[in-house]
Amino acid sequence: MQQTVPSKGALSGLLVLDLSRILAGPTCTQILGDLGAEVIKIERPVRGDDTRGWGPPFLKNADGEETSESAYYLSSNRNKDSVAIDLASEEGQDLIRKLAEKADILVENFKVGDLKRRGLDYETLKAINPKLIYCSISGFGQTGPYSHRAGYDFLIQGMGGIMSLTGFDDEDGGTQTKCGVGIADVMCGMYATVSILAAVHHRHRTGEGQYIDISLLDAQVSWLINQGVAHLVSGEVPGRLGNGHPTIVPYETFPGADGPFILAVGNDSQFQKFCDVAGAPELATDPLFAKNADRVRNRKTLVPKIRRLTIERDAADWIRDLEAAGVPCGPVNDLGQVFTDHQVLAREMKITLPHPVSGAVDLIGSPIKMGKTPVDYRKAPPMLGADTQDVLQRHLELSDSEIAKLAERGILDLGKDTPAKGN
Repeated sequence: MQQTVPSKGALSGLLVLDLSRILAGPTCTQILGDLGAEVIKIERPVRGDDTRGWGPPFLKNADGEETSESAYYLSSNRNKDSVAIDLASEEGQDLIRKLAEKADILVENFKVGDLKRRGLDYETLKAINPKLIYCSISGFGQTGPYSHRAGYDFLIQGMGGIMSLTGFDDEDGGTQTKCGVGIADVMCGMYATVSILAAVHHRHRTGEGQYIDISLLDAQVSWLINQGVAHLVSGEVPGRLGNGHPTIVPYETFPGADGPFILAVGNDSQFQKFCDVAGAPELATDPLFAKNADRVRNRKTLVPKIRRLTIERDAADWIRDLEAAGVPCGPVNDLGQVFTDHQVLAREMKITLPHPVSGAVDLIGSPIKMGKTPVDYRKAPPMLGADTQDVLQRHLELSDSEIAKLAERGILDLGKDTPAKGN
């Protein structure tokens, strides 16, 4: 068991009961944990969160052997206690109700109606804890014709429209492409976090909790932002532009002699500066390209001209000279370059925490920087069931013998000193 360290963060004193798994819910509860809340992650005995098996890669122990701790699971479960309870059993459900009676916040992402059958729905728990803030995360929401469907990030990216905007167009041999990370899940988790914090403020004023219904599809549609509203305003269905921007040109990757770099010209003055650096000042005064709206309308003429210029020099040379001229630009980094970047390291976006089987584990840091109540990293993502006994004793005052009897019957999983190898 990793020792639970009290937090001095902004949400210190709040108790979160986390009945979520995979990515959207755990993203939400990890943010709450980073901000100081105590998070009790409820997992199934033996198997735990599905993502524990989503590898390789798996974390290696001191002998260089793979453990059951997948990188995927490690990405969104720090600052939590793992409590393994069988929710299919009446005794397990009763333990959850007793924890919910003491909790400030509950987050779950079961299928619609699943927890109601187990007596763990909002109305049931509200009766024993009126101050409870209960957040349900689902694929399609608690209402509507799709509410019964299971939702997955890839499916939501397709249904929610972002895939139709991502990838190169047909003329360039492209096709619809999902984002390289589970962005629909992550953004849904962030919307859930914002909603929960708003509900906490409401409770401060009124003393009452409330129910929150967050769905992956709703969240995905909401972050179509300018492209979505452009369609609603114009009635036109936008296509794929590769790395291009629908309303700013030039704003995409361009080829250097040794590889691509990003050119992000945001206004006419920057375009003129780029043309001067490129040795083509006539482009900035050409009526086809002088104004951004003209460049957008004539992108198919302008972009090839720029490509013929950029291919003559190395990407690093372009970046050096354009930065000196005040033109936004940058490299296209792989992840090895990202996590050795001086700015990324200076901003503590790579962190290292102690881990019971590997000695230490590197993780991605929080982007939240607060002056008075900074994020704190108290605990690496827990091993399955590592905190079952501690949490049930601290919060429910169960005795060693009571816990042992429940564990013998498979209702609890008390964890292991050395996890099984991943497979």
